[in-house]
Amino acid sequence: MRKLNEVLVKSGAEVYREIVTAVLHSLMGSIVLIPLVLFTPAPVALMLFPLLYMPLLYGGMYAYHRKWMGEASKIRDVWAGAVKGFVPSAVFGFLITVLILIVWSTWWYYGGKDGFIYLTIAVFQTYFALMAWASQFYTLQLVLQKQMGIFHAMGESVKLFFRHPAYTIGACIQALIFTMPLLVTIVGFAALFGGIAAIYMHKAANNMFQPEAGKNEAAEAMNDGSYRAYGD
Repeated sequence: MRKLNEVLVKSGAEVYREIVTAVLHSLMGSIVLIPLVLFTPAPVALMLFPLLYMPLLYGGMYAYHRKWMGEASKIRDVWAGAVKGFVPSAVFGFLITVLILIVWSTWWYYGGKDGFIYLTIAVFQTYFALMAWASQFYTLQLVLQKQMGIFHAMGESVKLFFRHPAYTIGACIQALIFTMPLLVTIVGFAALFGGIAAIYMHKAANNMFQPEAGKNEAAEAMNDGSYRAYGD
């Protein structure tokens, strides 16, 4: 299995090569997300997020996976993937929404109270929510790459998290570092987040699912002095 820094380098190189495709895939989801955030009340946006944005985000992952498999990838693949993966992505989106609500309600209720015990409860529940999110890092990729049902994929993702906690938490941190700077501007987030997230999560998850492939490519690169370990 490759180290995470190698996965990050491969992802960066892939984004550079496929920047146009990444932008187009990101814009498909942003068509829904930006109006959702800007023009709807927060409670309504949270309820619609799993039903509207998450399927299109999954559609971007689906389109990239087709390209990775060597098939022709077209813009309409994002919509096809959104339809095909509507149920698993919506279920996953509702889970993420629940975790967001847990963190928000925790700090809304306990954050305004004085006392160390209230701060401890807030920190613990935030930690719980973050670990629950990290434990689902592989879920959509298991649905996509391994054709698992959503609940089977959730369970398998938890198992992978406990087998490889350092890798999984490191991958989550890298994903945040890799994508969160895009939040500085609405345009940057709209144009790049979905495409970049699809590429990085696919490579990080695939590295976990097929660890021997990474070892073989690294060995070949060392033997012939090339940098193929960072290629496709």
